Amino acid sequence: MQIGRHTLPRTALCASDANSIRIRGRELATELIGRQNFSGYFHFLVTGREPGPGAQRVLDATLVAIAEHGFVPSVQASRMTFAAAPECLQGAVAAGLLGCGSVILGAAEDAGQLLIAACARATELGSLDAAAEALVAQRFAAGMKLPGYGHPEHKVRDPRVAALFGVAREVGGDACDPRFMQAAEAVEAVIPRVYGKALRLNVSAAIPAVLLGIGFPSNALKGIPLLARTASLIAHLVEEMAMPSGFALAYQATRELQVQEGGRP
Repeated sequence: MQIGRHTLPRTALCASDANSIRIRGRELATELIGRQNFSGYFHFLVTGREPGPGAQRVLDATLVAIAEHGFVPSVQASRMTFAAAPECLQGAVAAGLLGCGSVILGAAEDAGQLLIAACARATELGSLDAAAEALVAQRFAAGMKLPGYGHPEHKVRDPRVAALFGVAREVGGDACDPRFMQAAEAVEAVIPRVYGKALRLNVSAAIPAVLLGIGFPSNALKGIPLLARTASLIAHLVEEMAMPSGFALAYQATRELQVQEGGRP
């Protein structure tokens, strides 16, 4: 990604004066507050369009699906930071978000690009199955992983996949194009043949599969887990105030620490 160079700052998001605040051309106080829920407002901020009822249902489902998954590394980082600096809630939330990358929470964007490529290749090759075969073989030959496939805990298939696909299918093709879900499943079917092991769909592929179907921009996909996990991190930190775990996590890491002789790994 390249960010263009401009000499003047520009925005289409917000403007305000002494009497009004306008968000993408709409009056915040009279047109949005009390009239728009938060997920719809988020969609409006990102795209400039209000989602229809079906699209908003899909968006809500993805945010709920990815918000919480236990004491994962981002949560541990957040809780340990808060234990060390309990006056700094924002710093602890930021600590949890800073580690959201290609391994944890950041795969949705990469998985989305894979599904976009599969749909594009299907037009060239005549079918999603052929496109999936070609893309998976190409990645395997290059020694690349498949973002959105495989999970350390959910070996059969991440249960959130069926839930998200179920919502998208209930919404229907007019509101949610099913091609990206079909592409995700076509890739999943090819993996055992090419990689020699069954790597099942996980939530990081399901999220772009349904969001691309409602026209959500691919370059904003990474924002979905960030937004959702922020809510969960705040919940963990509120719990940390009453049920501390941050120092216990640090203690357990120290207890299991292995020091190598000579200072070499």
